[in-house]
Amino acid sequence: MLVDEFLTRATMSDGLNVKESENEILDFYGDGGAKGLSDDKETKKFIKEFKKSSSDAAVKKIKENFETLDHVTLNIGVTGNTGAGKSSFVNAIRGLSNDDEGAAETGVTETTMEPTPFLHPTMPNVTIWDLPGIGTPKFKAKTYLSDVHFERYDFFIILTSERFKENDISLAKAIKKKKRLFYFIRSKIDNDINAEKNRRDYNEERMLSKIREDCKKNLNSVGNPKVFMISSFNLNDYDFNNLIDTLERELPETKKHALVLSLPVYSLDVLQRKKSHLQKMIWLTAFGSGAIAVVPVPGLTLACDYGIIMSFLESVFRSFGLEDSSLQRLATRVQLNMMDLKAEIKSRFNDGVTHAAVRSLLATPSMATIMTLKGLMSGTVPLGQLPAGAMSVPIMHYLLNKGLKEMENDGKSVLEKAQLHYVEIP
Repeated sequence: MLVDEFLTRATMSDGLNVKESENEILDFYGDGGAKGLSDDKETKKFIKEFKKSSSDAAVKKIKENFETLDHVTLNIGVTGNTGAGKSSFVNAIRGLSNDDEGAAETGVTETTMEPTPFLHPTMPNVTIWDLPGIGTPKFKAKTYLSDVHFERYDFFIILTSERFKENDISLAKAIKKKKRLFYFIRSKIDNDINAEKNRRDYNEERMLSKIREDCKKNLNSVGNPKVFMISSFNLNDYDFNNLIDTLERELPETKKHALVLSLPVYSLDVLQRKKSHLQKMIWLTAFGSGAIAVVPVPGLTLACDYGIIMSFLESVFRSFGLEDSSLQRLATRVQLNMMDLKAEIKSRFNDGVTHAAVRSLLATPSMATIMTLKGLMSGTVPLGQLPAGAMSVPIMHYLLNKGLKEMENDGKSVLEKAQLHYVEIP
């Protein structure tokens, strides 16, 4: 029986009785509904695959892509001279303060003697490597890349708190020759501003422009590299968002997905970035779940769907920084009680992604809901080609979007309480 026939018969059933209006459904979708699908190149590719292949082969391929995206590793190498702020940057992009447990050691002398891995606190597949400064007695410039195991890293960050020196330029040229991505960061910008802001002729925009142009002039021999000015203590200021924009454009699809989900939640802009990437996971999760219906296994479909939903919602909860450990770090940073931040989580997930919360989310939608979903997705999703059991595709898509929307609202409330509710960047 195909989905179209299933829906026709189901309209006669009285067993689907949770009432939600069409407007409520569309509100939960936002840009994650059919429009979001048509705008997403990767997901369009999966739909094309579905239409031209047998449903079981297509769903298998989609599920493989989902698992790849969910488990991709990301290794970032951070290097620079002594005192450049490498360790502080390593901590900042993991959402840690310099005195948090698990933070990289900081200091005015070289504290990094070997390439040191620091796992992300909530995404163990993401590792930030604090690399020794180039040109030290143990890590000479000529052999630096082989000494730090160049092939390990997906891209490099080269930091300086002053001018980029010859060793930095030589390193960039060597990385470029090996066709690996690298980015220059002028760190400790807040220190420069604090040193100059009491001058009578102080103009922040003019000062930042002067620093940027000086860095670019110093790096002419590398080509025309972008230089990002960053404060590790205030990521939302200066060029950090521009750096993430650049990485999203230049990194492979799977790598940028891991990067965005690992970002600390310091503004509404970051929350929105994460939401956009998680919506792609919703499509892949929903289609991947259809594989169970293609080859039915008694008693397995519901358990599998439940497990996928549980896993996805747990990843959203962690990525949005709503678990206790992330809330505690944020509370310490903004000098609030953690329970005051936790009280802002007012959705069904206020105690975490519990079985009770997920069961309440899984309450069977009404037939009006199902018919609205069918109409919403029929233009892009080949529902009529799916077996009846795979009706879980639009239903799961809807439920996951609903859970994502609830946690997004929780995340916004937490940011508001922490006074980190910056205006979103266009």
